[in-house]
Amino acid sequence: MNTAPDPLLGPADVRELAAALGVRPTKQRGQNFVIDANTVRRIVRTAGVRPDDAVVEIGPGLGSLTLGLLEAANRVTAIEIDDVLAAALPATVAARLPSRADRFALVHADALHVRELPDPPPTALVANLPYNVAVPVLLHMLATFPGIERTLVMVQSEVADRLAAPPGSKVYGVPSVKAAWYCTVKRAGAIGRNVFWPAPNVDSGLVSLVRHEPPRTSASRAEVFAVVDAAFAQRRKTLRAALAGRAGSGAAAEAALVAAGVDPRARGESLTVEQFAAVAEHLPHRHDPRKENAA
Repeated sequence: MNTAPDPLLGPADVRELAAALGVRPTKQRGQNFVIDANTVRRIVRTAGVRPDDAVVEIGPGLGSLTLGLLEAANRVTAIEIDDVLAAALPATVAARLPSRADRFALVHADALHVRELPDPPPTALVANLPYNVAVPVLLHMLATFPGIERTLVMVQSEVADRLAAPPGSKVYGVPSVKAAWYCTVKRAGAIGRNVFWPAPNVDSGLVSLVRHEPPRTSASRAEVFAVVDAAFAQRRKTLRAALAGRAGSGAAAEAALVAAGVDPRARGESLTVEQFAAVAEHLPHRHDPRKENAA
């Protein structure tokens, strides 16, 4: 009995493609290509990709995850910064999944600067994110495309821990709070090193993010995020001390914290995103949100 060849890329396929393109994975762009089809299908399954989803993928590389997503989703848009990889990916899709090639779109750009994508708007984000830009890219995409309801990213295990950390955890920090503004975040599994080429020197983890309404607050997201940044800039400082510069004085910071129901002697790692929003509301020196970095 003949069975159709698996359209997903295996180790030999990945190396052949890379050799044909003259591609060597670079540390500069955090390139580690997935070479295991079972891992790809596990990621797609864990992401809960549905037949009606429009999925956006960041850093598709040679197309390992792209092909798995195309098997399950209605449409896939991949954002690739690398010139050679971006040029080659449509041909790989056409060769290995010809019946789905018309459901694929490529955006040749830096994901950090992407402001619009081909229709339909994305409903899900699934990506093997480069370790060096994982958090900024994730936050940019969540901010720019509010229609993204579900996200599953593969990131360095340490980054996964930070993103999913609850208040009070030793690794709870700026990424944890900002991700929690947009989504309910949790760890969704671990990924071994041997499913990548080249094998990275660190373990990887899956992080699931499900969109929810942001905290109800009169402060803008930019204002809240600026308070978060200030609170964690020097982790050992109390919030009274950490926010003194932003409030105009330690006394003003203390008054704002008390008004928000927060102990001025507390530190940033003990506050929820809702508490940060309350503090931002009560700070006397509210800045122009257009001048803030909202990422």
